[in-house]
Amino acid sequence: VQLQASGGGLVQAGGSLRLTCAPFGRTFRGYAWFRQAPGKEREFVGAFDFVGSRIYYADSVKGRFTISRDNVKNALYLQMNSLKPEDTAVYYCAAGNPITSSISTSEGYRTWGQGTQVTVSS
Repeated sequence: VQLQASGGGLVQAGGSLRLTCAPFGRTFRGYAWFRQAPGKEREFVGAFDFVGSRIYYADSVKGRFTISRDNVKNALYLQMNSLKPEDTAVYYCAAGNPITSSISTSEGYRTWGQGTQVTVSS
């Protein structure tokens, strides 16, 4: 399975973007979004777990970002609102079969998309 993340771009602070990860489906237990800013380590943003249909968010994005899915389009979305300059990063979608305790770790996912750049200007 080749994942593809799309929807990145340049936006002003306070603006919104919606990222798409496809294909999305029950091939894997979990799908996640990670991001990596220049000079920083990759960090967890959020995840969808088919077990219980649970959604997880990093504290840094709670209340601003929302994960949703479209089962018809086989897509997973990351709606990003109230964007801040510190949200600037390459965003990756990933899929795998993590156990619950590793939902937020990159080690839990074995399939990664190519990344999409999100730049938030101040």
